[in-house]
Amino acid sequence: MGLRISVSPVQTAFYIILVMLGIIGNATVVGVIGKSVIMDRVGGRNSDIIIINMALSNLLVSVMRNTLLIVSDVGLELYSSKEWCQFLMGVWVWLRSVNVWSTLFLSAFHLQTLRRVAPAIGNLHAPRGLPKTLMFILGLIWCLNFIYSIPAHIYSTSGDVNSTETLMLVSSTTRPLLGCVWNFPSSYSGLAYATTSMVIHETIPIILMAFTNLGSLYTLYTHSRMRSSVPDAPVIKRVPAERRAAKVILALIMLFIASWGTSIISVNYFNYNRGSSAEFLLVIARFANIIFIAMSPAVLAVGHRRLRSFVKSMLSK
Repeated sequence: MGLRISVSPVQTAFYIILVMLGIIGNATVVGVIGKSVIMDRVGGRNSDIIIINMALSNLLVSVMRNTLLIVSDVGLELYSSKEWCQFLMGVWVWLRSVNVWSTLFLSAFHLQTLRRVAPAIGNLHAPRGLPKTLMFILGLIWCLNFIYSIPAHIYSTSGDVNSTETLMLVSSTTRPLLGCVWNFPSSYSGLAYATTSMVIHETIPIILMAFTNLGSLYTLYTHSRMRSSVPDAPVIKRVPAERRAAKVILALIMLFIASWGTSIISVNYFNYNRGSSAEFLLVIARFANIIFIAMSPAVLAVGHRRLRSFVKSMLSK
């Protein structure tokens, strides 16, 4: 048994708007902040590099998956071969998994920045290039999630017009796309993979994001209380700027938790319950999956100086 979701014209139009916002917004983030990192003779700020990585994963998800969902919504019946389905399912899981861990890394990095006792000591005017440790961690995120996506490449196949999805992951898609469906040896192995995905790539990151953001807020609170007693401390002097950054990152993480958490509840309700609300919840999950990708560039534009300047210059033309 499976479930095929009906999509109304209003839902399709709203989804197209969100996808276009995601593509344009994240491409702008990558372009504007990426240009500043390239032109910066010291290699750019670490936070900017992490933001570029997150926006790049958002952009790739929009281009590689969400645009294809639009093609399906407008009524074009396209079906892929088994080989293409295996490739696409692997890529979808890979990009979505990178997306969640990149967002968590942004939150964790900001907490680590707030807890530093003092800025790094050295020649601030000497060119240093991109930070090797940071690039290694970001590369590790992409590599480990690629390994995790390998089962999605193996256990997927091509269906036909009558195919329905019997197992869903937040990491992939909430209905057969281009005829691609899961093809695990048994229902138990499929549920085992879905459960592992729910714990490792869905539940744990959200819990860690909540803790890192609470830690950031607590650290800012303790720094604020120390300002009057130690006004010249290096970190204390950055509290106003870090508070603004914390608000932006907190808004990003809250947006991610809301969208990702809604998808987790909806998709796992389908996997483990499949009651009368399954179809409605999958429609909700479909839009929850795109909300963070579409709205995160707007949140960043409010708090990031270069993005804000770029938006103002575009609006003034």
